[in-house]
Amino acid sequence: MEISAELPQHLVNGLVLGSIYALVALGYTMVYGILELINFAHGEITMMGAMVALAVITALVGEGSTVPGFVIVLVGLGVAVVICMALGFVIERVAYRPLRRAPRLAALITAIGISIIFQAAALLIWSSKPIKFPKILPEAQFELAGATISALQLAIVLLSFLLMAALWVLVQRTRIGRAMRATAQSPELAGLMGINPNYVISITFVLGAALAAVAGVMVAAYDTQADTYMGSLLGLKAFTAAVLGGIGNIAGAMVGGIVLGVVESLGAGYIGGLTGGFLGSHYKDVFAFFVLILVLVFRPTGLLGERVAERA
Repeated sequence: MEISAELPQHLVNGLVLGSIYALVALGYTMVYGILELINFAHGEITMMGAMVALAVITALVGEGSTVPGFVIVLVGLGVAVVICMALGFVIERVAYRPLRRAPRLAALITAIGISIIFQAAALLIWSSKPIKFPKILPEAQFELAGATISALQLAIVLLSFLLMAALWVLVQRTRIGRAMRATAQSPELAGLMGINPNYVISITFVLGAALAAVAGVMVAAYDTQADTYMGSLLGLKAFTAAVLGGIGNIAGAMVGGIVLGVVESLGAGYIGGLTGGFLGSHYKDVFAFFVLILVLVFRPTGLLGERVAERA
């Protein structure tokens, strides 16, 4: 096994996976940063985004449309983003807002319940059979530093980093971003300063859901299929990325997602090769949760620490 020869390819694959994990992790970390709530329904929102987009894309392709494939995907992505944003708003308004002053365990159980409801609804609509992603995207490949990267992988990485940069600018440089940071410090004091905490929290859920929808479509395109169970494991991995980077820390979620993707790719490639494939791609999920255990044991605050102040 040529370690040096395979390293660039593993790094590219890890960067693609990590970009997706980072997008989903941002939803977890933004909500936690403001409400100190783990929204375990977030993974199912990612699944809903993928399924809605695939339903639209399949319908358009079935009509024999002559529109370019990437345009069809953009239409499906747009519909998925709108639907998921609406779901995020409804979840916050109906399920989480009434429980803000309740014990945290109540909100946690509610989040798990919402996740199960979404999965059951998806099963009723689409059944448990995977939906194939139509072959309508360019299949060009490029050589980069000894690694092969497809046009789809390149698009995933570029779009992910563009969205992460846009979110960073939104949070750090805009009025709504300042309101989000103020609400994260203290919703009560933010309200005294003329900020509407309810509006800010709703916006946070909506933004997180939009990023989750984009990530869901990326996963469907990358894996060439989507199913109603995909959100559970993806959500857990994204939560792992958020914890790895520092839950509540937006930059940490980005870093944690990339690191987790690279670790998973390297683990599946090298450790799987050393064990004759026994710990290969079929066991690649083990590495993600092994990293989570190590982080919780040796650095519970994550790689970039915890920046959210403790509230009285």
